[in-house]
Amino acid sequence: MKEPDNSRDEQGRLDTLRSLSILDTPSEQRFDRLTRMAKRMLGVPIALVSLVDDDRQWFKSCVGLSISSTPRRVSFCGHAILGNEIFIIPDTKEDERFADNPLVVGEPHIRFYAGCPLRALNGHKLGTLCIIDREPRTLDEEDRQALSDLAAMVERELAAVQLATMDELTNISNRRGFLTLAEYSLHLCSREKSPASLVFLDLDNFKPINDKCGHAEGDRALRAFAEHLKNTCRDSDLFARLGGDEFVMLLTNTSRELVEQAVGRLAQSIESYNKEASRGYDIAFSYGVVEYDPEQHHTVEQLLAEGDARMYEIKKAKR
Repeated sequence: MKEPDNSRDEQGRLDTLRSLSILDTPSEQRFDRLTRMAKRMLGVPIALVSLVDDDRQWFKSCVGLSISSTPRRVSFCGHAILGNEIFIIPDTKEDERFADNPLVVGEPHIRFYAGCPLRALNGHKLGTLCIIDREPRTLDEEDRQALSDLAAMVERELAAVQLATMDELTNISNRRGFLTLAEYSLHLCSREKSPASLVFLDLDNFKPINDKCGHAEGDRALRAFAEHLKNTCRDSDLFARLGGDEFVMLLTNTSRELVEQAVGRLAQSIESYNKEASRGYDIAFSYGVVEYDPEQHHTVEQLLAEGDARMYEIKKAKR
């Protein structure tokens, strides 16, 4: 048996998946309707909307199986998300990658598999809409098109979920998306005893920008700050707009010194932007840093509250 490899940007893929807050949620008619259609239209006993997590594939919708997940290492969908086209295995027993797979030699005795990758808005492949049969078979061109069309409908439903976790103005995570991702990250830090720091950021004198220059200019300033924040952060860092003129960063496996250096780079980047943009105002910010302590910080909200308080003390001292 061949276990599936990770994608090229596996952490980014997992971050996108988890930001949806969809894993381990109850079944929903909008997804179940599409798996029922796939089962009926393509004449198979099993159809799934499968989302590939780090160590499992979890079924958001499942027709024809009584289980809700399987280990990723034995999954077919783990292979399917590595490509761009429908991944088809006409007869598993004739394919050395799957002939001795536990899902082939045991329940549900898979002999045929076809999975169409499901893409998020940012292009990451989150899982598949897949169909399974206990007998060998093939798909003709009409069948392939039907599966692709249904997968596109699943993608639209996932996009609606994803948009609920993204800030519409800045196109970075919103508060909901950040809380979900940060919970996963802090759990990992606690388990591996690695450091993490939260940086709570608030723009200085933002209201006068709106009052004097108009809300369109205020929106421009928020988008500019979000872009510089994004460019400052590493791929492994989390960042979000919490609302209004409040932003946040979560830096993991990083010392306090390196956190301060990251904030310094952000400040320098913003300073350069102010000089080049020359829009009649300067973007500036205050920040508070909280080092994560699993014994004291039991929730992400606690970290945010402490970071907010520390930021406010610094902002108050500037006045």
